[in-house]
Formats: sequence, structure tokens, C-alpha cells
Amino acid sequence: MKSMTGYGKATVNRDNKELTIELKSVNHRFLDISLKTPRAFIAHEDIIRNGLSKGLARGHIDVFVNFSNNGSSEKTVKVDLELARGYVNCVKQLSEVFPELHNDFNLNALMRSGEVLSLQQVEEDETLIREMLTEAVESAVCNLNAMRETEGNSLRNDLLLKIDNVENLLNKVKIYVPLVSEQYRDKLKARVSDALQGVEIDENKLINEVCFFTDKSCVDEEITRLESHIARARELLGLNEPVGRKLDFLIQEFNRETNTICSKSSYLDLTNVALEMKNEIEKIREQIQNIE
Repeated sequence: MKSMTGYGKATVNRDNKELTIELKSVNHRFLDISLKTPRAFIAHEDIIRNGLSKGLARGHIDVFVNFSNNGSSEKTVKVDLELARGYVNCVKQLSEVFPELHNDFNLNALMRSGEVLSLQQVEEDETLIREMLTEAVESAVCNLNAMRETEGNSLRNDLLLKIDNVENLLNKVKIYVPLVSEQYRDKLKARVSDALQGVEIDENKLINEVCFFTDKSCVDEEITRLESHIARARELLGLNEPVGRKLDFLIQEFNRETNTICSKSSYLDLTNVALEMKNEIEKIREQIQNIE
């Protein structure tokens, strides 16, 4: 099991070229990739996205790419000979028209003339760049997943403890459930006795009323479903695959059953335990948001 937060970095060196990829991951419902790459790498974004999709299921991923060529210069000087000839011819014509002016036009002046010399970006070996990208992305994802798995194992242990707490509280609920009917019967009998002031109570009607109340407040189904959900949660936490979405749905069912128990309860101790369960379930829900 993996967390969705982490950091991974990888550097690849080939032919005096260095490519570094850094990955920063945080929580997100889906796989959301944000690329921050040099302009020259826009054509190779497919390699980055495909590599991330293979190794990651969910999370917002910030991708930082840095590239440097430590060998020959990445730029070269280009001479526009036709333009240079044009400047020279123009100078000759001006000299003929204005012979009285001193002609100090030389090679340095020609080189400084606009656009005679220009810097050109040397094109990198596209095949080599794509190979370096593929290797760097794979290594960075591996390093990111190593950190996410370490944190995921800690989350698993914490969630298992919280699920144990929910189960312990549910066992308390099962102890209090039979007392609900007894408490209701005693209170009802006391109220009726006070109202009738010594008149004999019809036990059959009292029993029917208690049975009706017991049926209405019965939470056996909710308890059974919660026990099933607890078993399923433990099963999912034992899997070595992305289970965040499944757990997120399952914890909604935890909440649904616990809310029903609270709404049906008229016994203070039972209500308090159910509220403790809700609090523990909320802690689980918050932690699950971090799971891939």
C-alpha cells in the first residue's frame, strides 16, 4: 500500500549531457500531472506522462526537468555571407559617391553589422534525449514509490489500530443493545404507574409496547453490516495495490451504519459509544485521503 505524498529524483548522464527529473507528489482524486520542463522538451512530454502513468495510480504530480550539456557548446555562430557581401557592396558604392569621406569600414565593422553573425542553437540528438528521459522517469518514479510505500506502511498500521478501536466500540454497542429494551420497559412502567395511581397495569399491553419499541430501535442489521465492513477494510489494507478509492467508499458505509445506530438509540450509554465510533471513523476517513 502506498501513500500519495512523496518525493523522487533521478539523474542520468550520457555523452557529457546531464538530465535530472524531480517528482513531487501530493493527494488528488485522480492522476494529475503538472510538467515544468525546458521548452526543448515539449515534444517529449509523452515519454514523461506515459512513464508516470505506468508507475503511479493517483496523486497530483509536479514534474521538474533540468538538462545541461557539459561537453561542446549548445550554440554555434552562423555567418550570413550574402548579407555581408551586401554591406561591402554598399560601402563601395558610398565611397564612390562620397570620395572625400574617410572609409574606415573594416572586418570588425562588418562583423558588428546587424545579423551578419547570429547564434544558432545546436540541435540535440533526439534519440539520445528520449532514451535519457525514459531512464530518468523510470528511476524517479521508483524512488518516489519507495518513499510513498514507506509512508503507506505507516498509514496501514495506523488505520489497523483505528479499525481495532471501532471494533472494540462496536462490541460495547452489542453489550448495551439488550439493555435498551429493559430501560424502556422500566421507564414506561414507572410512567404508567404514576399516571394510573395504583390501578393494576395490563402486562400484556406493556409487553406489546416494549416489543414494538424494541423492533423499532433494533440495530442488529447495522451491527452485522459494520462487522462485515470491518473485515473488508482489513482485507483491503492487506492488499499490495491501490485501494484508496475502495476504502473511501467503504468508510462512507461505516458512517452510514453508525449514523443509523445513533438515530435509533434512546439509551445514553449506547449513544455515547456510537458517537465515539463516529469520531474514530472520521479519523480513518481523513487518513484514507492520503492513500493511493
